[in-house]
Amino acid sequence: MSQKDPCQKQACDIQKCLQANNYMESKCEAVIQELRRCCAQYPKGRSVVCSGFEKEDEERQKHKAASK
Repeated sequence: MSQKDPCQKQACDIQKCLQANNYMESKCEAVIQELRRCCAQYPKGRSVVCSGFEKEDEERQKHKAASK
């Protein structure tokens, strides 16, 4: 039996916000930050909904290392 994703509520809130604002991310920045805060509380791989942020962070680290 799988555990409920700890950041699922925040992910759903983002979807609701985006739908309500014609998918303009700038209008949902506060909700997106809430998900980022939730994701930061859990180890990598614990939350499926956080995997996009984890990949984004990995790419940022690769880019930063390559530019040194």
